[in-house]
Amino acid sequence: MPTVKLAFEEYGEVSSQPLVILHGFFASSRNWRFIAKKLAEFYHVYLVDMRNHGLSPHCVEMDYPSMADDLKSFMDQHNLPTANILGHSMGGKVAMWFALQHPDRVKNLIVADISPVSYQHNFDHTIQALIGLPLDQIANRKQADEFLSSAISEQAYRQFLLQNLQLNEGKYSWRIDLDVFYHTADNIIAFPETTLIFPDNKNVLFIMGGNSNYLNTKAIDARFPNAKFSILEGANHWLHVDKPEEFCTNVISFINKK
Repeated sequence: MPTVKLAFEEYGEVSSQPLVILHGFFASSRNWRFIAKKLAEFYHVYLVDMRNHGLSPHCVEMDYPSMADDLKSFMDQHNLPTANILGHSMGGKVAMWFALQHPDRVKNLIVADISPVSYQHNFDHTIQALIGLPLDQIANRKQADEFLSSAISEQAYRQFLLQNLQLNEGKYSWRIDLDVFYHTADNIIAFPETTLIFPDNKNVLFIMGGNSNYLNTKAIDARFPNAKFSILEGANHWLHVDKPEEFCTNVISFINKK
């Protein structure tokens, strides 16, 4: 399967050890700029857009094996034989699958608020709400937010989703391909079969939100038996937004432990 050449932003000194950050579903590199700039004091940060997100190319295939292949290709292109890898949500699943497939390419793995399991929720309601947004009637983002409010009650989540709305020549459109998202969302909720894959015995840090429900210690222990855990009390799924200072401290302490 052909890989996608990922768009990226870069922060920090080239001489510092590399850290690749992978965002979640519906997100992009822009959601991680604040964190990337703080971590760039210590690392050479590569902030990538996953396929079908941000400025990266669109592709009808979107699952964890294909996105892990994109990551491998990205590291090859940038002459990174190994790197520290930090992934949140969907990006955390990409990072875990990549580590299980290519353990020699991962120096330190940090997974943010996700486990290597298939979850039971779905994104159908969210995607249908975005598809139903009458873009030809939208004059500004405030109007878009008001249109979505009846279907998506949480304002912070609406604002997050609306970061994918772009204005070109006076007309709004989606930066993401909602049809691709609709047909591949089940792949994002799932996790590939791992029963025939050797566990990754290196130390891995799972940073979890205390108010989130994505932690599955049984599944993590089966795939990453030496995993370490840090719970950020008061943080939800977007823990890097809720507790940015604590989040960065955890990342830095784990990478620099040696």
